[in-house]
Amino acid sequence: MKLFTKPQLKKLLENSQDINPDKDHPPVVKLFMTGTNCTWLLSELDPETQDIAFGLCDLGMGFPELGYVSLSEIKAAEGAFRFLERDQHFDADFPMSAYARAARYCEHIVTEAGIVKKFLPQ
Repeated sequence: MKLFTKPQLKKLLENSQDINPDKDHPPVVKLFMTGTNCTWLLSELDPETQDIAFGLCDLGMGFPELGYVSLSEIKAAEGAFRFLERDQHFDADFPMSAYARAARYCEHIVTEAGIVKKFLPQ
């Protein structure tokens, strides 16, 4: 399976071109590693390399954080029982900041609208 659909790739690249320092794009794609608790909500992709993405990263240790991640490094962690997958049913309803606040509070990434909407910016 491709990590991104064509529309997702277009949006990830478009978001990376936004130079507004207060930008707060909704996540475009949710990736997860099967057989683990690792999850990534990504909103931007470096247009030059298309390898470095920005988003909410959760390595399953209770400390999700916003930051940059190398897709090639994630893919390198795939193994016999671990595969990097895209959640085909994920559709973000909120800005990244709400998902980040909810994840910090819950100590893992949550995407349920009823939970995330409680963490919308005031």
